Amino acid sequence: MDQIREHALRLVSQDRPGKYDVAGSAEDKHVSSQGSQKISVNIRVPDDVISDGHRANKSVANLCPLIPPNLVGYIPVKTDVTSLDAVESEFPDVQAGGHFQPEECTSRHRVAILVPYRNRAAHLPVFLYNLHRLLSRQQIDYGVFVIEQGDKLGFNRAKLLNVGFVESTALYDFQCFVFHDVDLVPVDDRNVYTCPEQPRHMSVTRNDTSMVFYPLFFGGVSAVSKEHMLRVNGYSNAYWGWGAEDDDFAYRLNKARLKIQRRAGDIARYFALGHAKSKPSEKRMQLLNRWSARAKKDGLNSLKYRRLDLVFRKLYTWILVDLTEQK
Repeated sequence: MDQIREHALRLVSQDRPGKYDVAGSAEDKHVSSQGSQKISVNIRVPDDVISDGHRANKSVANLCPLIPPNLVGYIPVKTDVTSLDAVESEFPDVQAGGHFQPEECTSRHRVAILVPYRNRAAHLPVFLYNLHRLLSRQQIDYGVFVIEQGDKLGFNRAKLLNVGFVESTALYDFQCFVFHDVDLVPVDDRNVYTCPEQPRHMSVTRNDTSMVFYPLFFGGVSAVSKEHMLRVNGYSNAYWGWGAEDDDFAYRLNKARLKIQRRAGDIARYFALGHAKSKPSEKRMQLLNRWSARAKKDGLNSLKYRRLDLVFRKLYTWILVDLTEQK
């Protein structure tokens, strides 16, 4: 693990099969006022929101409550967001680079949202607007990173996520990482983006349809701790084109005796933005069949890329990279 960490730090300095569990739930009673009448609202949150929060450093002063007090449940998606310039003013508390920290307390979780990206200009404003609108209610210390592939090679989602892990950890002491497809928008703020004790597949439901295609499915939106990522050597860098990179990663987690967990589908739900289906990679199953032979030498410790640009925009940090493996 130390060798993986050292390799990841060198990269930045150069340029500057198992079972899963469904979490239970707990209730928190929130009291709101309308005129002179007080109304009690029961908000059911997953049990792991509380257990994740208990692992926070208790010596820190003014820790945020275990259950964020502003949760409301379902939040309808706003899809008519055509420009980020038009909505940036709605998020005055979001700092440059898409970094948010609650002002009223010290967050129990420091979370990097890593978004692999290319050619989704119509999706990005909708995604970022709805993501910040929801996450800012959860009292987490988070940053949003859009890692864009700038070369002409086939899209490599897994390698972009490795890059995002390396680059984000060089900028801030994040405890955990959410791997987030840009076309999946969270719609329920009870699906809190906390740092998980075990790897968490977060996008259980998409447009009211299950996204759990098989027990080890880990695509769409998922979360791991920094320790998890280092233990399994990150993602494989070998998957060019669509498909199987998330299965490879799930196999790595399983081999490391990490157990994929999920929350209830009525909470862990997302709205899918429409897009043309990508062509599957012809080599994906061939690569997947040999995942174990490559795991120790293909990942964070073999990552090669060139950072072309890094810009701290209002709602996100933009990282443009060339993934060409130059000799």
